[in-house]
Amino acid sequence: MSADGLLPLAGRRVVVTRPAGQADALCQEIARRGGVPIRFPLMAIEPLEDPSALHALAARLEDFDYAFFVSPNAVEHALKVLSKVRDWPARVAVATVGAGSERALAEHGFDRVIAPKSGFDSEAVLALPAFAPQAIRGRRVVVFRGDGGRELFGDTLRERGAEVEYVTCYRRTRPQVAPQLLQELAARAELDALSLTSSEGVRNLIALLGGELSPELAAVPVFASHPRIVAQAGLAGFARVIETAPGDAGLLDALQTHFGHSLG
Repeated sequence: MSADGLLPLAGRRVVVTRPAGQADALCQEIARRGGVPIRFPLMAIEPLEDPSALHALAARLEDFDYAFFVSPNAVEHALKVLSKVRDWPARVAVATVGAGSERALAEHGFDRVIAPKSGFDSEAVLALPAFAPQAIRGRRVVVFRGDGGRELFGDTLRERGAEVEYVTCYRRTRPQVAPQLLQELAARAELDALSLTSSEGVRNLIALLGGELSPELAAVPVFASHPRIVAQAGLAGFARVIETAPGDAGLLDALQTHFGHSLG
């Protein structure tokens, strides 16, 4: 609670764009600080209709030296299939990026995970000693991810002499939401902040809006957790984009700083 007795986000309406089912904790924290979370998912995460590629991989998982999970979604959807088929081979080291992914792996019993202590993108992982050119040359790496995504990690490892194989373990789709909601709330000055957690989410938003932001929505402050998302939001036409530290804590700190209240 701030010095004037108000909760840190008192009355602030904050749009949460995470996929349905992954926004609960953040919405609860916004509400606990007096804010009003508005759920508006810009991406849906769905299991594969045909997991045969994952089943095929399970039979040769021990052929790899490293398994890299790109996100908590990759952890959950890959291991949901693999764990029903076999135990994890002890020789295959596990790597990821981001506190959320590390927590997801810990919940599945992985207590030795290679991950950067700072930074939460492919560049941070590539800077780790395990993936240095002299260490990764000749090694085999499997990357668990959704359909599509950045190729930087795999391309760089291949340049360093590794063999890399991508395996899709979930689908990302554009959810069916009513885009007019945001436009109408912005027009009535009933939006205080919009959080964006992926570049794909920014693109989905613009597509849902027919390719263009209204002036009122473009003026709403945007909070984004990575320079790539910041750049994408700027290109989309948002006038003020604020980069936050990663995770829920980073977003909440940035919101509270922006709205001028001390931490509660």
